[in-house]
Amino acid sequence: MSYEEPPSERRNLSIYVLPNLLTTLNMFFGFFAIIYTINGKVEWAAYAIVAAALFDQMDGRVARWMNSTSRFGAEYDSLSDLVSFGVAPAVLLFLWSLEPFGRLGWLATFFYMACGALRLARFNVQEETAEKGYFQGLPIPMAAGIVASSVLAFQDLEMDPVRSIGLLGMTFLLGVVMVSNFRYRSFKDMDLKERLPFTYLVVGVFLVAIVAIRPEVTLFILFLSYALLGAIFGVFKLGRNIRKNRRGYQQFETEGEDENEITH
Repeated sequence: MSYEEPPSERRNLSIYVLPNLLTTLNMFFGFFAIIYTINGKVEWAAYAIVAAALFDQMDGRVARWMNSTSRFGAEYDSLSDLVSFGVAPAVLLFLWSLEPFGRLGWLATFFYMACGALRLARFNVQEETAEKGYFQGLPIPMAAGIVASSVLAFQDLEMDPVRSIGLLGMTFLLGVVMVSNFRYRSFKDMDLKERLPFTYLVVGVFLVAIVAIRPEVTLFILFLSYALLGAIFGVFKLGRNIRKNRRGYQQFETEGEDENEITH
C-alpha cells in the first residue's frame, strides 16, 4: 500500500523562468552536439558546444541582473554543464579522433568526462572559499571550448585527427587540469567600465587582429595556451611566491602605518 503525501504538506517549488530557460538552451545545444557528432557532422557539433557556452554565460549574468539566483538554478546549471561540456565533448573526441585507440580511447574520454563532473561538484561546494579573481582548476566550459576549437582548427588546417597522439594527450591533460588545484584567472575582477590606461585598448585591438587572421586556429592556440600556462605555473608554483611577497609587502605597509599612528 503506497502512501501519498497530503496536498497541504507538499512543497510548492517556484522557479525563475528566464535564467532557467537559458540554462535549458545550454543543455539543448549540448544534446544537439551529441546527436550531430553521432551523425558525423563534427563541425556543427563544435559550433553547438560554443553556442552552449554562450548560453552558460548568459544564464548566470541574467540571474544576477534579475537578483534571481537560487539553489535550484545552480544545481540545474551544473547538470546542464555536465551534458554540454562533459558528455558532448567526450563523445565528440571519441567518435572524431580516439575511437581507433580502442579501449584506451574511450577510457581517455571517460576520464575527461568524469573529471569534468568532479570539477563541477567541487565548484558547487567550494564556490564561497575560492580565491577572488581565480578558478581552482580549469573551468569545464573552457575545457569544452578547447575540444570544440581543436575540431575547427583541424578542419581549417585539413589535418587528419584519426588516432592522433596529440589529441589523446590533450584529452588526459584537460581531465587532469580540471581537477587540479592550479589557479586560473577568471578575469571577473576586471571592471571594464572604469578608466584604464590607453595601452589596454591597443592590446585589445592587437588581439582582435591576430584572432581575425585565422580564427579557428588562433582561438585553439589561445585556449590551449591558457590551459597549459595554468598547469606550468601550478607545477612550478610560479605565481604563489609573487602572491605571498605581495601580501607580505601589503602587511608590512599596514603595520608601518599602524606604528606611525601610534607614534604620532
